[in-house]
Amino acid sequence: MNTPDAELIILGGGPAGLTAAQYGARANLSVLVIEQLAPGGQALLIDKLENYPGIAPDMSGYDFAEGLRRQAEEFGAQFLSDSALSLEKKGDSFRITLGSGGTLEGPGVIVATGTKHRTLNIPGEAEFYGRGVSYCAACDGPFFKNKKIFVVGGGDAACGEAQYLARLSPQVVLIHRRDRFRAQKAIAERTLKNSHIEVRFNTRMLEIRGDRQVSSVVLEGNDMGTRYEEDAAAVFVFTGTVPQAAFLSGLSSGSSPALPQCGYDENGYILTDQTMATTVPGLFAAGDVRATPFRQVVVAAGEGAVAAHSAAAYIAALKGEAYR
Repeated sequence: MNTPDAELIILGGGPAGLTAAQYGARANLSVLVIEQLAPGGQALLIDKLENYPGIAPDMSGYDFAEGLRRQAEEFGAQFLSDSALSLEKKGDSFRITLGSGGTLEGPGVIVATGTKHRTLNIPGEAEFYGRGVSYCAACDGPFFKNKKIFVVGGGDAACGEAQYLARLSPQVVLIHRRDRFRAQKAIAERTLKNSHIEVRFNTRMLEIRGDRQVSSVVLEGNDMGTRYEEDAAAVFVFTGTVPQAAFLSGLSSGSSPALPQCGYDENGYILTDQTMATTVPGLFAAGDVRATPFRQVVVAAGEGAVAAHSAAAYIAALKGEAYR
Protein backbone atom coordinates (compact mmCIF):
# COMPACT_ATOMS: atom_id res chain seq x y z
CA MET A 1 0.00 0.00 0.00
CA ASN A 2 1.40 3.39 -1.00
CA THR A 3 1.89 6.09 1.61
CA PRO A 4 -1.56 7.76 1.78
CA ASP A 5 -2.41 11.42 2.18
CA ALA A 6 -4.55 10.18 5.06
CA GLU A 7 -5.52 6.70 6.19
CA LEU A 8 -9.15 7.71 6.54
CA ILE A 9 -10.64 10.41 4.32
CA ILE A 10 -14.08 11.65 5.31
CA LEU A 11 -16.18 13.46 2.73
CA GLY A 12 -18.53 15.84 4.51
CA GLY A 13 -18.31 17.66 7.83
CA GLY A 14 -21.82 17.34 9.24
CA PRO A 15 -22.66 15.44 12.45
CA ALA A 16 -21.92 12.07 10.79
CA GLY A 17 -18.59 13.18 9.34
CA LEU A 18 -17.44 15.00 12.47
CA THR A 19 -18.31 12.06 14.71
CA ALA A 20 -16.53 9.70 12.32
CA ALA A 21 -13.49 11.99 12.41
CA GLN A 22 -13.40 11.88 16.20
CA TYR A 23 -13.71 8.10 16.37
CA GLY A 24 -11.27 7.56 13.52
CA ALA A 25 -8.67 9.76 15.17
CA ARG A 26 -9.26 8.03 18.52
CA ALA A 27 -8.49 4.76 16.71
CA ASN A 28 -5.05 6.22 15.95
CA LEU A 29 -5.73 6.76 12.24
CA SER A 30 -4.58 9.79 10.32
CA VAL A 31 -7.91 11.44 9.46
CA LEU A 32 -8.72 14.15 6.94
CA VAL A 33 -12.18 15.71 6.68
CA ILE A 34 -13.11 17.40 3.40
CA GLU A 35 -15.94 19.90 3.79
CA GLN A 36 -16.99 22.34 1.08
CA LEU A 37 -18.61 24.82 3.46
CA ALA A 38 -18.27 25.19 7.22
CA PRO A 39 -17.97 22.12 9.48
CA GLY A 40 -21.39 21.29 10.87
CA GLY A 41 -23.41 20.77 7.70
CA GLN A 42 -27.14 21.32 7.99
CA ALA A 43 -26.87 21.17 11.77
CA LEU A 44 -25.65 24.78 11.53
CA LEU A 45 -29.15 25.75 10.41
CA ILE A 46 -30.92 24.29 13.45
CA ASP A 47 -32.29 27.03 15.65
CA LYS A 48 -32.83 24.83 18.71
CA LEU A 49 -31.56 21.27 18.96
CA GLU A 50 -34.02 19.96 21.51
CA ASN A 51 -34.12 16.20 20.94
CA TYR A 52 -30.46 15.16 21.16
CA PRO A 53 -29.99 12.83 24.16
CA GLY A 54 -28.28 14.51 27.07
CA ILE A 55 -28.60 18.07 25.79
CA ALA A 56 -31.03 19.85 28.07
CA PRO A 57 -31.99 22.58 27.84
CA ASP A 58 -31.70 22.88 24.08
CA MET A 59 -28.61 24.08 22.22
CA SER A 60 -28.20 25.92 18.93
CA GLY A 61 -27.10 23.84 15.98
CA TYR A 62 -24.07 26.09 15.58
CA ASP A 63 -22.83 25.50 19.13
CA PHE A 64 -23.42 21.76 18.79
CA ALA A 65 -21.50 21.57 15.50
CA GLU A 66 -18.67 23.68 16.88
CA GLY A 67 -18.31 21.29 19.80
CA LEU A 68 -18.10 18.31 17.43
CA ARG A 69 -15.44 20.05 15.34
CA ARG A 70 -13.32 20.93 18.38
CA GLN A 71 -13.49 17.37 19.67
CA ALA A 72 -12.40 15.95 16.31
CA GLU A 73 -9.48 18.39 16.09
CA GLU A 74 -8.38 17.72 19.66
CA PHE A 75 -8.11 14.02 18.83
CA GLY A 76 -5.98 14.83 15.79
CA ALA A 77 -8.32 15.06 12.80
CA GLN A 78 -7.34 17.51 10.05
CA PHE A 79 -9.74 19.59 7.94
CA LEU A 80 -9.62 20.70 4.31
CA SER A 81 -12.03 23.19 2.74
CA ASP A 82 -12.77 21.68 -0.67
CA SER A 83 -15.21 19.42 -2.52
CA ALA A 84 -14.99 15.95 -4.06
CA LEU A 85 -15.66 15.76 -7.79
CA SER A 86 -15.01 12.07 -8.32
CA LEU A 87 -13.79 8.95 -6.61
CA GLU A 88 -11.75 6.14 -8.13
CA LYS A 89 -10.35 2.96 -6.64
CA LYS A 90 -7.14 1.31 -7.78
CA GLY A 91 -5.98 -1.70 -5.85
CA ASP A 92 -6.33 -0.98 -2.14
CA SER A 93 -6.33 2.80 -2.51
CA PHE A 94 -8.96 5.40 -3.31
CA ARG A 95 -8.11 8.45 -5.39
CA ILE A 96 -10.27 11.54 -4.87
CA THR A 97 -10.30 14.39 -7.37
CA LEU A 98 -11.00 17.70 -5.62
CA GLY A 99 -12.87 20.73 -6.82
CA SER A 100 -9.68 22.77 -6.46
CA GLY A 101 -7.97 20.51 -9.00
CA GLY A 102 -5.86 18.50 -6.59
CA THR A 103 -6.09 14.84 -5.66
CA LEU A 104 -5.93 12.82 -2.46
CA GLU A 105 -5.32 9.13 -1.84
CA GLY A 106 -6.11 6.86 1.05
CA PRO A 107 -7.21 3.28 1.79
CA GLY A 108 -10.43 4.18 3.61
CA VAL A 109 -13.20 6.63 2.71
CA ILE A 110 -16.39 7.54 4.54
CA VAL A 111 -19.02 9.38 2.51
CA ALA A 112 -20.98 11.70 4.82
CA THR A 113 -21.95 14.35 2.29
CA GLY A 114 -25.55 14.61 3.47
CA THR A 115 -28.35 16.01 1.37
CA LYS A 116 -29.41 19.20 -0.33
CA HIS A 117 -32.81 20.84 -0.38
CA ARG A 118 -35.44 19.61 -2.81
CA THR A 119 -36.89 22.42 -4.90
CA LEU A 120 -40.48 23.00 -6.00
CA ASN A 121 -39.48 23.48 -9.66
CA ILE A 122 -42.12 26.13 -10.21
CA PRO A 123 -41.90 29.46 -12.08
CA GLY A 124 -40.24 32.15 -10.00
CA GLU A 125 -38.48 29.85 -7.54
CA ALA A 126 -35.03 30.05 -9.09
CA GLU A 127 -35.50 33.64 -10.29
CA PHE A 128 -36.25 34.92 -6.78
CA TYR A 129 -33.78 32.77 -4.85
CA GLY A 130 -32.09 35.15 -2.41
CA ARG A 131 -34.75 37.78 -3.12
CA GLY A 132 -37.58 36.32 -1.08
CA VAL A 133 -37.17 32.61 -1.80
CA SER A 134 -35.12 30.73 0.80
CA TYR A 135 -34.41 27.25 2.13
CA CYS A 136 -33.08 28.40 5.50
CA ALA A 137 -35.28 30.14 8.05
CA ALA A 138 -32.47 30.89 10.50
CA CYS A 139 -30.42 32.46 7.69
CA ASP A 140 -33.05 34.65 6.04
CA GLY A 141 -36.03 34.82 8.38
CA PRO A 142 -34.90 38.01 10.16
CA PHE A 143 -35.16 39.91 6.86
CA PHE A 144 -38.92 39.42 6.90
CA LYS A 145 -39.93 40.46 10.40
CA ASN A 146 -43.65 41.27 10.67
CA LYS A 147 -44.17 40.47 6.98
CA LYS A 148 -46.31 37.81 5.35
CA ILE A 149 -44.30 34.61 5.01
CA PHE A 150 -45.27 31.40 3.21
CA VAL A 151 -43.75 28.07 4.19
CA VAL A 152 -44.11 25.04 1.92
CA GLY A 153 -43.88 21.49 3.28
CA GLY A 154 -45.37 19.06 5.77
CA GLY A 155 -42.51 17.30 7.53
CA ASP A 156 -40.47 17.99 10.65
CA ALA A 157 -38.37 20.64 8.93
CA ALA A 158 -41.34 22.59 7.57
CA CYS A 159 -43.18 22.60 10.89
CA GLY A 160 -40.08 23.40 12.91
CA GLU A 161 -38.99 26.23 10.63
CA ALA A 162 -42.52 27.63 10.55
CA GLN A 163 -42.46 27.83 14.34
CA TYR A 164 -39.15 29.68 14.21
CA LEU A 165 -40.53 32.14 11.63
CA ALA A 166 -43.65 32.62 13.75
CA ARG A 167 -41.40 34.25 16.37
CA LEU A 168 -40.46 36.84 13.76
CA SER A 169 -43.84 37.45 12.19
CA PRO A 170 -47.48 36.88 13.14
CA GLN A 171 -48.30 36.25 9.47
CA VAL A 172 -46.91 32.82 8.66
CA VAL A 173 -48.88 30.65 6.24
CA LEU A 174 -47.85 26.98 6.09
CA ILE A 175 -49.18 25.10 3.07
CA HIS A 176 -49.01 21.36 2.51
CA ARG A 177 -50.30 19.43 -0.49
CA ARG A 178 -51.69 16.59 1.63
CA ASP A 179 -54.48 16.53 4.23
CA ARG A 180 -52.18 16.00 7.20
CA PHE A 181 -48.60 16.60 8.28
CA ARG A 182 -45.83 14.02 7.89
CA ALA A 183 -44.09 15.57 10.89
CA GLN A 184 -43.74 13.85 14.24
CA LYS A 185 -46.89 14.21 16.34
CA ALA A 186 -45.45 16.57 18.96
CA ILE A 187 -44.01 18.92 16.34
CA ALA A 188 -47.23 18.87 14.28
CA GLU A 189 -49.39 19.63 17.30
CA ARG A 190 -47.25 22.61 18.33
CA THR A 191 -47.51 23.95 14.80
CA LEU A 192 -51.30 23.63 14.67
CA LYS A 193 -51.65 25.38 18.05
CA ASN A 194 -49.41 28.32 17.15
CA SER A 195 -51.59 31.41 16.75
CA HIS A 196 -49.09 33.03 14.37
CA ILE A 197 -49.26 30.13 11.91
CA GLU A 198 -52.14 29.60 9.50
CA VAL A 199 -52.10 26.02 8.20
CA ARG A 200 -53.62 25.22 4.82
CA PHE A 201 -53.77 21.57 3.91
CA ASN A 202 -54.56 20.27 0.40
CA THR A 203 -52.86 23.29 -1.09
CA ARG A 204 -50.08 23.59 -3.67
CA MET A 205 -47.92 26.53 -4.71
CA LEU A 206 -47.90 26.95 -8.50
CA GLU A 207 -45.90 30.12 -9.04
CA ILE A 208 -43.90 32.80 -7.26
CA ARG A 209 -44.27 36.31 -8.62
CA GLY A 210 -42.64 39.67 -8.13
CA ASP A 211 -40.48 42.36 -9.68
CA ARG A 212 -37.16 42.74 -7.88
CA GLN A 213 -38.44 40.86 -4.82
CA VAL A 214 -41.17 38.32 -4.13
CA SER A 215 -44.53 40.09 -3.96
CA SER A 216 -47.11 37.33 -4.41
CA VAL A 217 -47.71 33.61 -4.88
CA VAL A 218 -50.19 31.62 -6.93
CA LEU A 219 -51.85 28.78 -5.01
CA GLU A 220 -54.22 25.96 -5.88
CA GLY A 221 -56.56 23.98 -3.66
CA ASN A 222 -56.37 20.27 -4.38
CA ASP A 223 -60.04 19.65 -3.61
CA MET A 224 -61.66 22.15 -5.97
CA GLY A 225 -58.72 22.95 -8.22
CA THR A 226 -59.25 26.64 -7.41
CA ARG A 227 -56.35 28.93 -8.27
CA TYR A 228 -55.80 32.27 -6.59
CA GLU A 229 -53.04 34.84 -6.10
CA GLU A 230 -52.08 36.13 -2.67
CA ASP A 231 -49.62 38.76 -1.43
CA ALA A 232 -46.38 37.42 0.01
CA ALA A 233 -43.04 38.86 1.09
CA ALA A 234 -41.15 35.55 1.27
CA VAL A 235 -41.39 31.86 0.50
CA PHE A 236 -39.47 29.29 2.55
CA VAL A 237 -39.33 25.83 0.98
CA PHE A 238 -38.93 22.67 3.10
CA THR A 239 -40.18 19.83 0.91
CA GLY A 240 -37.53 17.24 1.55
CA THR A 241 -34.00 16.55 0.46
CA VAL A 242 -31.97 14.73 -2.18
CA PRO A 243 -28.69 12.91 -1.46
CA GLN A 244 -25.41 14.53 -2.44
CA ALA A 245 -23.86 11.43 -3.94
CA ALA A 246 -23.68 12.31 -7.63
CA PHE A 247 -19.86 12.41 -7.56
CA LEU A 248 -19.89 8.67 -6.82
CA SER A 249 -21.56 7.87 -10.13
CA GLY A 250 -18.13 8.04 -11.73
CA LEU A 251 -16.67 5.53 -9.27
CA SER A 252 -14.45 3.24 -11.27
CA SER A 253 -12.17 0.37 -10.44
CA GLY A 254 -9.20 1.27 -12.60
CA SER A 255 -7.85 -1.97 -13.96
CA SER A 256 -10.50 -4.08 -12.21
CA PRO A 257 -13.79 -3.57 -14.08
CA ALA A 258 -15.38 -6.42 -12.15
CA LEU A 259 -15.39 -4.41 -8.92
CA PRO A 260 -19.05 -3.81 -8.05
CA GLN A 261 -20.40 -0.29 -8.21
CA CYS A 262 -21.59 1.50 -5.09
CA GLY A 263 -25.25 0.56 -4.55
CA TYR A 264 -28.15 3.02 -4.26
CA ASP A 265 -31.83 2.81 -3.41
CA GLU A 266 -34.56 4.08 -5.73
CA ASN A 267 -34.10 7.65 -4.47
CA GLY A 268 -30.33 7.75 -4.90
CA TYR A 269 -29.34 7.19 -1.26
CA ILE A 270 -26.29 5.00 -0.67
CA LEU A 271 -26.93 1.41 0.42
CA THR A 272 -24.81 -0.07 3.21
CA ASP A 273 -24.90 -2.99 5.60
CA GLN A 274 -25.19 -2.53 9.36
CA THR A 275 -21.46 -1.77 9.60
CA MET A 276 -21.98 1.20 7.22
CA ALA A 277 -19.96 -0.64 4.53
CA THR A 278 -20.98 -0.18 0.89
CA THR A 279 -20.53 -2.80 -1.83
CA VAL A 280 -17.08 -1.30 -2.56
CA PRO A 281 -14.45 -2.56 -0.08
CA GLY A 282 -13.03 0.30 1.97
CA LEU A 283 -15.90 2.66 1.14
CA PHE A 284 -18.35 3.46 3.91
CA ALA A 285 -21.32 5.83 4.18
CA ALA A 286 -23.02 7.49 7.15
CA GLY A 287 -25.63 10.11 7.89
CA ASP A 288 -28.33 11.55 5.67
CA VAL A 289 -26.67 10.45 2.42
CA ARG A 290 -27.20 6.82 3.46
CA ALA A 291 -30.41 4.87 2.91
CA THR A 292 -31.87 5.03 6.40
CA PRO A 293 -35.44 5.00 7.75
CA PHE A 294 -34.88 7.94 10.12
CA ARG A 295 -32.80 11.04 9.39
CA GLN A 296 -31.95 12.80 12.64
CA VAL A 297 -28.78 14.32 14.08
CA VAL A 298 -28.48 11.59 16.71
CA VAL A 299 -28.80 8.89 14.04
CA ALA A 300 -26.15 10.54 11.86
CA ALA A 301 -23.73 10.77 14.78
CA GLY A 302 -24.24 7.12 15.67
CA GLU A 303 -23.71 6.02 12.08
CA GLY A 304 -20.53 8.11 11.88
CA ALA A 305 -19.12 6.30 14.91
CA VAL A 306 -19.98 2.89 13.44
CA ALA A 307 -18.49 3.82 10.05
CA ALA A 308 -15.22 4.95 11.64
CA HIS A 309 -14.97 1.77 13.69
CA SER A 310 -15.59 -0.34 10.59
CA ALA A 311 -13.10 1.66 8.54
CA ALA A 312 -10.44 1.27 11.22
CA ALA A 313 -10.95 -2.49 11.23
CA TYR A 314 -10.73 -2.58 7.42
CA ILE A 315 -7.51 -0.54 7.35
CA ALA A 316 -5.97 -2.68 10.09
CA ALA A 317 -6.74 -5.79 8.03
CA LEU A 318 -4.99 -4.26 5.02
CA LYS A 319 -1.90 -3.82 7.20
CA GLY A 320 -2.16 -7.35 8.52
CA GLU A 321 -2.86 -6.06 12.01
CA ALA A 322 -5.47 -7.16 14.52
CA TYR A 323 -8.21 -4.71 15.45
CA ARG A 324 -11.03 -4.83 17.92
